[in-house]
Amino acid sequence: MKETAAAENRPYHHGDLRRALIDAARRLLETEGPTALSLRAVAREAGVSPAAPYHHFKDKGELLDAVAHEGWDLLNEQMTHARASQDSMRGKLTSLGVAYVRFARDNPALYRVMYDCSRDKDSLPDHVHADNDSAYCQVRDTLLEAGAAPMGEQELELATTAAWCAAHGLAEMFSFKQFDHLKDALGGDEAFLRGVFEHMGIFARTAQD
Repeated sequence: MKETAAAENRPYHHGDLRRALIDAARRLLETEGPTALSLRAVAREAGVSPAAPYHHFKDKGELLDAVAHEGWDLLNEQMTHARASQDSMRGKLTSLGVAYVRFARDNPALYRVMYDCSRDKDSLPDHVHADNDSAYCQVRDTLLEAGAAPMGEQELELATTAAWCAAHGLAEMFSFKQFDHLKDALGGDEAFLRGVFEHMGIFARTAQD
């Protein structure tokens, strides 16, 4: 009770309350997990009164949506950098996949929230697949550059979805002990990821022959 009273009387010093609350939510997610997240807990972590979050979020769901939105933006940024770091189309596609898995591994709770917030919606938020610098568009546009232009719109969407699902599946399975011998043989996690994504391309070409 004393802690609550102190928080309620504490003057607000943040320049951007919404930003402070999202940052606090992300810290709690990664240290304690989604079940520990509440508007009250986030207010306490941010050092503001329990009522402060309601100026920006009507409930925990809205706060999680904001956190998920930031997660997608961060993923977009990292995949943009990965794509720009390569010259060849094969290198671009491989680096996009590696960046995706690395993001999921480095931000496990945030990554889970991003998909949990989208699971029950009619579609992914617009910024996930419509913005030109979105992670989805990074994959789609690289496929186009690699020669997918003759594809129809539906075929291109299926190809992009296939690549996305492959990266998502590897992100989910990356820590499986069954892959340890490959990581050791190839020289580490990064080499393993690159090897898997490169062999996805080999599989696709073989299936066409």
